[in-house]
Amino acid sequence: MKKTIEEHAERFSKAAGSYDDDQDSAEYLACADLVVDHAAPDADEVVLDLGTGTGAIAIALAPSAGRVIGRDISAGMLEEARSKAAEAGLDNVEFGEGRFRDPDYDGQVAVVTSNFAMHHLSDDEKREAIGVIADLNPRRFVLGDVMFFGEPDPEEPFYDPAVDDPATVGTLADALTDEGFALVAVERIHDQVGVLVAERFGEGSERVSVVDGGPRSVDDAPDAGSGHTPGDRA
Repeated sequence: MKKTIEEHAERFSKAAGSYDDDQDSAEYLACADLVVDHAAPDADEVVLDLGTGTGAIAIALAPSAGRVIGRDISAGMLEEARSKAAEAGLDNVEFGEGRFRDPDYDGQVAVVTSNFAMHHLSDDEKREAIGVIADLNPRRFVLGDVMFFGEPDPEEPFYDPAVDDPATVGTLADALTDEGFALVAVERIHDQVGVLVAERFGEGSERVSVVDGGPRSVDDAPDAGSGHTPGDRA
């Protein structure tokens, strides 16, 4: 991570009031739409949206989900999200402080989403975050983000090298499969923007993690089917 969590939180809180208006690129909007489309929760399912920001994904999913939990590290972003949910009359959305590697949520969850947030983490931190997500045992994880499908064009970066640390699609795919996810869809929006859709496979005993450089059993994870019943922008 090129900035501390506190620095990221302060930066996003300062930008919260104008954040939605500033995110108007065709790539960002396409990414958000695809994350919502691929999340596709059932009416009784719980969705966890990590790096929820002003709640765009969480609020879009609320009408079709049983409950949506939004997590972010920025107090300003969370305030905007709560205001938007109240204005929309949504009573099945909850926003609170949390980060990828400590989402402050231990309930059942069927679908985890994240849009334009995980790229603030280093590759090792992304792997750790994916391990935490896997331990929540969702049936599906939908990640929309800045990611490299090839060598990024230095003349046209879709990210700020001073604060962002995007991964290659291969790095993200390896981290997901190491944690027991099967990659079922890859949406390439731009050479540096995409959506990955991953679903769980097998029982806990069949899945291993390589967080911290070595395998560890996740036999103690919840039953694979339990997700059907139920952030940190850095």
